[in-house]
Amino acid sequence: MRVTHLSLTDFRNYAEAEVPFGAGPNLIVGRNGQGKTNLVEALGFLSTLSSHRVSQTGAMVRSGEDSAIIRARLEYNGRDILAEVQINRSGLNRAQINKSVIKTRELPRYFSSVLFAPEDLALVRGDPSGRRRFLDQLLVLRNPRFSGVLADYDRVLKQRNTLLKSARASGLKTTQLGTLDIWDERLVALGSEIIDARADLVAQLMPPLHNAYKSVAGADHGPNLVASLSILGADEEADETGSPAVAPPNVGSGSGTADTFRTALAGLRRKELDRGMTLAGPHRDDLVFELNNLPAKGYASHGESWSFALALKLASAELLRRDSSSGDPVLILDDVFAELDQSRRRRLAEAVTGYEQVLITAAVFEDVPAVLAAHAIHIHAGAVVDAPEVESGADHG
Repeated sequence: MRVTHLSLTDFRNYAEAEVPFGAGPNLIVGRNGQGKTNLVEALGFLSTLSSHRVSQTGAMVRSGEDSAIIRARLEYNGRDILAEVQINRSGLNRAQINKSVIKTRELPRYFSSVLFAPEDLALVRGDPSGRRRFLDQLLVLRNPRFSGVLADYDRVLKQRNTLLKSARASGLKTTQLGTLDIWDERLVALGSEIIDARADLVAQLMPPLHNAYKSVAGADHGPNLVASLSILGADEEADETGSPAVAPPNVGSGSGTADTFRTALAGLRRKELDRGMTLAGPHRDDLVFELNNLPAKGYASHGESWSFALALKLASAELLRRDSSSGDPVLILDDVFAELDQSRRRRLAEAVTGYEQVLITAAVFEDVPAVLAAHAIHIHAGAVVDAPEVESGADHG
């Protein structure tokens, strides 16, 4: 899979932009603040329906405008596809494929990409929500049907929380107890499917994670992923450097997960009624990253954390290229090479050159190995320019 052309209208600092891309490596280069990352953010949104920089999509709409439009021409398996999304500052976003309206959540069916950016250091050092989001986005990219499962779970969770808050305010009535039992079963059915799917995904990520970490770090520090499950008593609000609640063999295997989830809810009911919120389920789980049998969060150095996050994204790309009928995902590296020494730059270049298409942003042309810099797109002040600015003097601030 590859992007052949990107068009933007009123997206970030671009009033209009037309950007052609070639197969293999594409280097997007220019001083900081000129709009390099905006281009790859737009493509990342097409495949994940989220930004790696902001939580509110309205922030991507150009100042003073009501909406932004992203159009990308895609090519895979001999097919040409025009994917479009209109991001509205207020109201629902809208999407089209080849000029036919689709549900926005169906966009990831048509475009697969993996983006790594400095913000991804938060996967290692940040809170559990970022790690849950990473797993769920990868689940949807591998199986778009999961976007519906996740949306249904969120809807049931909100309904159940509303009932718990109502019961807390008014005192639990018999009718509310029966209704809560019904929502429990829906929560268990959907939540168990998510927990099991995440467990399977983590197991499949492990081999490529080991390979990717060794390739970018130049050493094997025993990277590991361990699920920490709230249905087993793990608390996302507790000290995350402690031991995770590791799943026993029956969890992660259909009925075993559902039974454990159901038991957890029964045990937590009084506490949930007191707090007015659901305290167990995939919305409160975590994924513990380990290096040399220690939690990476709190123990890993900056370089080790950076290598872990990058290896996790490369492992994701490897899974997608292995499973996808549409070819390799588009691999996007946003402002990565400035953080690496020469040996790690070389190793990373070797790890990514086999992908059908790689998009790289950099403020300094010389930061990027020559093998990745043959096709350069120069950006200045929100426009593609023919002649480069003097990138070698770019400010890294």
